[in-house]
Amino acid sequence: MRYLVLATDYDGTLATDGRVNDDTIAALERLRTSGRKIILVTGRQLDDLLLVFPKIDLFDCVVAENGALLYTPATRQEKLLGTQPPTEFIAALQAHDVDPLSVGKVIVATWSPHENTVLQTIRELGLELQVIFNKGAVMVLPSGINKAAGLTAALDEMQLSPHNVVGVGDAENDHAFLNLCEFSVAVANALPMVKERADFVTNGSRGAGVVELIDRLIASDLSVDPQLQRQKILLGIGEDETQINIPAYGHSILLAGTSGGGKSTLATSVLERIAEQEYQFCIIDPEGDYENFEGAFVLGDAQRSPKVSEVLNLLKQPHQNVIVNLLGIGLADRPTFFAELLAALTEMRSRTGRPHWIVADEAHHLMPGSWHLVSATIPQKLKGLMLITVHPKQVSSSALSLMDTILSVGNSPEENIHQFCQIIGYCPPNLQPQTLEPGEAIAWFVNQDAQPFRFRIVPGHTERRRHIRKYAEGELGKDKSFYFTGSKNKLNLRAQNLILFNQIAEGVDDETWLYHLQRGDYSRWFHEAIKDEGLAEEVKEIEQGHVSVDESRTAIKAAIEERYTLPA
Repeated sequence: MRYLVLATDYDGTLATDGRVNDDTIAALERLRTSGRKIILVTGRQLDDLLLVFPKIDLFDCVVAENGALLYTPATRQEKLLGTQPPTEFIAALQAHDVDPLSVGKVIVATWSPHENTVLQTIRELGLELQVIFNKGAVMVLPSGINKAAGLTAALDEMQLSPHNVVGVGDAENDHAFLNLCEFSVAVANALPMVKERADFVTNGSRGAGVVELIDRLIASDLSVDPQLQRQKILLGIGEDETQINIPAYGHSILLAGTSGGGKSTLATSVLERIAEQEYQFCIIDPEGDYENFEGAFVLGDAQRSPKVSEVLNLLKQPHQNVIVNLLGIGLADRPTFFAELLAALTEMRSRTGRPHWIVADEAHHLMPGSWHLVSATIPQKLKGLMLITVHPKQVSSSALSLMDTILSVGNSPEENIHQFCQIIGYCPPNLQPQTLEPGEAIAWFVNQDAQPFRFRIVPGHTERRRHIRKYAEGELGKDKSFYFTGSKNKLNLRAQNLILFNQIAEGVDDETWLYHLQRGDYSRWFHEAIKDEGLAEEVKEIEQGHVSVDESRTAIKAAIEERYTLPA
């Protein structure tokens, strides 16, 4: 189940003229019976809400006062997320005949046309307050407090992610919290701008629209056109220079290819983009390759094997990503550990919808040919799973059968697709032998009619930092190094990285420096060996600029340092 929470506005959404009808209440009860949770997100003050809606226990949490107050019906506990404006502000509004004027525990509210008086009073008193409008209502709150802030606080307390929430509303003050939700819905009576920005608009108005939404949720977990999903993961750039994306939910990926073919570059870039959008992931890392991945807690090392209970405990926090290092577990024991962990993660998903992505590196070690899904504990359609391997033919067929997206890199990338089809029993696509350029990959969406296609990988931050370190201070091979030889080959000074290049450049004689400058050797090396087109073009302009030896030496050194050797 993907959508575990319904977050709903009250007036104009659940309620008509302040009241919720019996059909809508019955639908809310059905939704709770389905195992989902309901959060009410309203601009009303809590005392007022309790008077007009006595069945408050239908909600797991109430976000009242337009995000300023949390209320838990089961425990009757309240939590303020802000402070009430000073009494001087309220007195000033009363002195200016602002009527009606309601004062909550944090919120101060009135109605149009008093908004100009409210704004003028805020300015005169020098207060850090914001004004939020809602179909004629004028609400004053501390800066930063809105329905999105309140819903975020409620979800944090419930240890749930916005990526598992459907939001429904009707008015301008609903924009913030609807945008926070994974899927946003506007009832038919919503303001035009709310309907325009929503992912889906119901046929029914107010309570009838909510009933329609709830029936969809229960029947199909809100199965709608995938094109409506706002959240996408960038894979790279296609041959026509368009972005290649996959939806952030609903796919499982096999990433296969030879070592050194760009597999880690593509995997890291995809994971970074998953993390940037705050989807939770769990990486099972047999070789310790991800221990430097930012934004994740590493559990286990060569001396200490991780425990499943520890993994689950960390993943309870929706914003906590986990890397499970298996170096402390023997190779023969890893499939058993992985099967136990996968069963626990899928059970956790059934309760929380997380982790959103499960990533198995060296999948041929974790799910070898003899490995089979345990249907009683692991769903036969497991989405949000990424398998990374050098040897797809050594991966269990039951694991490969879950894959619907194939990404292939390295030498003979078409072979990975053919091996996958042979194991699963699919008719392979018409794909001739391919020679990929560095940084390229092939993608094939298995269940679609489209043929495999090439795309250019867009490296993530981690890969770019690794790239910078490699060329700045690493050890380039002899065939990739720069050699200061001079016109008569009297010298043979090897620069195997950019730091050494700059050091040698400072001390080499003017004649040798000028010889390579005039031949364009520096820009050629940056283009062919360093593969930095920007640096190569800048240095080429310096080479062709008829500057002095000292000027060119200083300019090229500065260009290198700006990109590679200055502190971040």
